[in-house]
Amino acid sequence: MDAAYCSDVMKRLESKVERMIVQIGGKSPHVAREDGIYDDLKPDWWTSGFWPGLLWLMYDVTGKDLFKNAAWGWDARLEECFRRYPCELHHDVGFQFLPTAVIKHKITGEQEGLRIGLEAANFLAGRFNPAGNFIRAWNGSHLGWAIIDCMMNIPLLFWATEVTGDPRYKHIAIRHADTFLQYAVRDDGSVCHILSFDPESGEFIEPLGGQGYSPTSAWSRGNSWALYGFANTYRYTGDIRYLNAAKRIAHYFIAALPEDHVPHWDFRVESLESEERDTSAGAIAASGLLDLAELVPAAEKRIYAGAAHRMLQSLTETYATWEKPDHQAILVEGTGHKPAKSNINVSLIYGDYYYAEAMAKLNGWTRRIF
Repeated sequence: MDAAYCSDVMKRLESKVERMIVQIGGKSPHVAREDGIYDDLKPDWWTSGFWPGLLWLMYDVTGKDLFKNAAWGWDARLEECFRRYPCELHHDVGFQFLPTAVIKHKITGEQEGLRIGLEAANFLAGRFNPAGNFIRAWNGSHLGWAIIDCMMNIPLLFWATEVTGDPRYKHIAIRHADTFLQYAVRDDGSVCHILSFDPESGEFIEPLGGQGYSPTSAWSRGNSWALYGFANTYRYTGDIRYLNAAKRIAHYFIAALPEDHVPHWDFRVESLESEERDTSAGAIAASGLLDLAELVPAAEKRIYAGAAHRMLQSLTETYATWEKPDHQAILVEGTGHKPAKSNINVSLIYGDYYYAEAMAKLNGWTRRIF
């Protein structure tokens, strides 16, 4: 994809998101099905930061107040979730507050964004289990569960250290990353979704399949979270172990892609015939690969950037809704949770966000939300 192609896609995205503002309004979207209409979930649901994050991204790229005005109040709206009992927020506060409060503060200097972002960072740090060196996933009875997705939440802790000077936040992030490096990243570069620990002793018990096909399979979105997350952790720490992990995961991911470069929902199902794609995994991985390409020597850059370009071109030309102006999403053919038979062959708001983020990077956008 050359510069003119990427610029044209960004213009199409600008028009698309302008329409989405009218269509979605104040909804907190997660899934759009065959009718193309996004649902409206509670603001404590883990995906609630991606729609306002998309708006802030478009404002940062275009400078149009339309996007800023639509995004502005979302951090305060999400903060209200902390006041409820029982609090339904969990490890995914990074997904919720990095693209709202934190990016708002970074772009505008607004102090409420700083305060709310630090509130979320304190909440996330409070979920750390020091016996097992992991950040606890979800709420409920599984006190010893941790998940690969959280590699994308720990940038909230690195940011908190940057703005406060307090190293405790980054120490928690590093310990969590080290735990996943030890137990979740396999020698071939694939990863598992869930790690189970004894919450009292911290002893590792077993890997679990979670949203993947099995404990030994390779759920593609989990692999994309890991690829992006370890690249981020290297960027924040400079520790070469994380860069090597990101590269290993990237090599597995790229090698496992089908002919059109958009991943199936799991790379290790018994047969890929008739198995659904997950465009959200492709969008996340593409954005992570573009960051990874900036962290390696020039001789390696083409490996990661080239794979990202191929995925994004395929998403743009085959899986986007450009010709469907009434469709409220950008991408189709996402897979949420196949083993639970939930949200299969749908549009997913986080797929839309990471696709737009990756395209913005190709158009020279240098600010980072995660």
